[in-house]
Amino acid sequence: MARLGVLLFLVQIVLAVCALISCLSAEEGKIRALPRIAWVLIILFFPLVGSIAWFIVGREPSPGTRKGWPGGTGGGERQRPRPVAPDDDPEFLRSVEERAQQQDQELFQRWEEDLRRREDDLRRRDGEPPREGDRPEV
Repeated sequence: MARLGVLLFLVQIVLAVCALISCLSAEEGKIRALPRIAWVLIILFFPLVGSIAWFIVGREPSPGTRKGWPGGTGGGERQRPRPVAPDDDPEFLRSVEERAQQQDQELFQRWEEDLRRREDDLRRRDGEPPREGDRPEV
């Protein structure tokens, strides 16, 4: 039983410290209901109740949080389209694929030209004239 009391005391202290940090770091316009000094005193004198009150009443909810049921929009808010990550955007993926194909084609053409030049150099060295008609067109 004593261990439970120690655990609850530690939880209360951690909650009060978190509430104090949140209260002291909150912008002046984001504090509701009471001035900052009043919230600090409430948290210090009544750690459990004051901390819970600060998190529920004392601060403005962050813009990312929604009121209402989880998964719902709550309060009739309009759903804004979520931004699409570049790797989920079909147009971006298509442009990347086209760019990769174009680069592959250019690299292939350079390799073909280099191979033809090397073949012609070998034929000239062996005394054979370069053969234009035997090469396939790319």
